[in-house]
Amino acid sequence: MNTKRLIVLGIAGIMAIAAALLARGLIGGGTPGVEAKIAPQMPMSDVLVASNALQPGQALAADQVRWQKWPTSSVDSNFITRDTAGSIDAVVKGSVVRSPLAAGQPITNASIVHGDAVGLMAAMLNPGMRAISMPINADSGAGGFILPNDRVDLILTRKGDANHVNASTLLTDVRVLAVDQTFKQDKDTKTVIGKTATLEVTPAQAEQLAKAQNQGVLSLSLRPLVSSDTPVAGNAPASGRSGDQDGGDQVAIIRYGIARESSAIVQGGAKPQ
Repeated sequence: MNTKRLIVLGIAGIMAIAAALLARGLIGGGTPGVEAKIAPQMPMSDVLVASNALQPGQALAADQVRWQKWPTSSVDSNFITRDTAGSIDAVVKGSVVRSPLAAGQPITNASIVHGDAVGLMAAMLNPGMRAISMPINADSGAGGFILPNDRVDLILTRKGDANHVNASTLLTDVRVLAVDQTFKQDKDTKTVIGKTATLEVTPAQAEQLAKAQNQGVLSLSLRPLVSSDTPVAGNAPASGRSGDQDGGDQVAIIRYGIARESSAIVQGGAKPQ
């Protein structure tokens, strides 16, 4: 056989094999494709959360809460879930908000309490605390700017011998439960001029406060939202009085959040101005 013919037949055979391999790859006979696997889904639970901001003393309604998916592994034992509570109506019926809740915040068994119109104030009290009332006016109640859920200090003012006046801080960082019959702060409320303030105190503080009401005049000093007991440079110490060279004390008068040192000597013999 002619050598050239053999070479041509060999080349033709190689090309035929190459064409067959190419066709096999095109129709899926080549390397098998990698199949994507779906990751296992994380277990989720329905947790009850606040739909909008809720304030202490507010009666809970069905349109103020909602169920929200929550990773089961992150569900706290105090969270209210659909599995444990059932329906929203069963949770909110007769419930009152005890502590402030932000929108989207999970509702816990400690943040709400079941109560009715008669026991509403008792429902607002934290465990172990007591509610006690004291008379106030525009002067002793920070001009009416003290509202429910504010924090205040109680200052006792009493007269001593020779018309000397002593002032001391009796209690600090006390929560205001209500002013008169107003037990929640509405968004449009700016001031409440009342005759009675109801405070949340410990049993021992309640006895102390009841005794102090017969010893002198009690005033409420409004604390800032971010409170600090560190005295401001140039003002009187936290006790409300600073030493004097003559042995007397000066009274730090706080009006509308501005502290001013009075020049009146209350223990050194000079009569307050």
